[in-house]
Amino acid sequence: MAAPRTDRFISIDALRGIAVLGILMMNVQGFAMSPFAYDNPTLQMDLTGGNLTVWALAHTFFAFKFITIFSTLFGAGIILMAGEGEDTGRHYPRMLWLLAIGLIHAYLIWWGDILVTYALLGMLAVKARRMAPTPLIIWGLVLIGVSAVVMLGGTYLGAMMGGEGASEQEAFMADMLENSTAAYQAGYLDRLPWNMGFALMGQVAGMIMLGARTLGLMFIGMALMKSGFLSASWSTARYAILAAIGLALGWWMNHMSTTTLIAGEFSPQAMADGNAWSYFGSLVLAFGYAAFIMLVSRIGVFSLIVKLFAATGRMAFTNYLTQSLIMTYIFVGMPGLGLFGTVERVDQAKLVLLVWALQLVWSPIWLHFFRFGPLEWVWRTLTYGEAQPLVKRQA
Repeated sequence: MAAPRTDRFISIDALRGIAVLGILMMNVQGFAMSPFAYDNPTLQMDLTGGNLTVWALAHTFFAFKFITIFSTLFGAGIILMAGEGEDTGRHYPRMLWLLAIGLIHAYLIWWGDILVTYALLGMLAVKARRMAPTPLIIWGLVLIGVSAVVMLGGTYLGAMMGGEGASEQEAFMADMLENSTAAYQAGYLDRLPWNMGFALMGQVAGMIMLGARTLGLMFIGMALMKSGFLSASWSTARYAILAAIGLALGWWMNHMSTTTLIAGEFSPQAMADGNAWSYFGSLVLAFGYAAFIMLVSRIGVFSLIVKLFAATGRMAFTNYLTQSLIMTYIFVGMPGLGLFGTVERVDQAKLVLLVWALQLVWSPIWLHFFRFGPLEWVWRTLTYGEAQPLVKRQA
């Protein structure tokens, strides 16, 4: 059986870098606005003109796509770190420390954390690492189908019952938005109980509705790693064909989701139909993105650009948590700026572009001098129980 790998694939690092940047375009809404406005964009602030355009572009090209890639790469990482032998090495200590860091992140910094889910599911996914690619793909698709039934079934059931108690629900939501916005603007400690409550609700609901999908994506990530897809080992023509199909079909499906939601004015029925298009369309478009990045990784003329994103991907853990710290400072009150509920979507997108530029610049600079990102080093040191070498030895 194969042992854990110690080398790196620049194609995987580049894809991970693009994924960690891409998820911020969706996550920024969870920092700047109520979690309920993340799902229903009509609940808070303006949704016309440029703000509607930004929402539509984000929903079409970003929603669910980059977290799908991230989850797939987490599964591939299990193969790389734990190998395919009987011994899982330090996988379980690694997941336990990830769980601890995720809990701190979720309850003390931002409710939308994904690390807790990855740590818990990662302890299950490792059991499947010795399976062949085909069974991994089959079981992955089955799990994704289970989540589809649970999540989409719930949204359609909600649409059927949408008229019952609507006025009471609106009054409750308006009161919650007012109180939570005031708490977020007041300061870090004032908003902490709200954040903790949102984190707990998000983790429970997320595991119920999307846990199977995330685990299924990890299985598929393992299969794509074993098959050579993620190491850019397939032919250029094959990647080109897959990218063309995935990007075209994926765009159409997600465009249908966006237009359905807007045309239906985000009614419960429109939300159910739009979510169905997005659930499956995000899988197709994410695969198209991945195939395109593998294609680009094989073309030498793009090597510098690929290396830039690869550096960002090598520091994905640091960059992910740094995004949370930056956005928390901007949107939460003292000691932050307290801009929660006041920054429209157009300006949210500008903030995202600014953070992208910052992380694309600082990642390669940091890695020029150091072997790991700062938080990657902390995680690695905790996992091994002793300080790991950090500074690169210069020739």
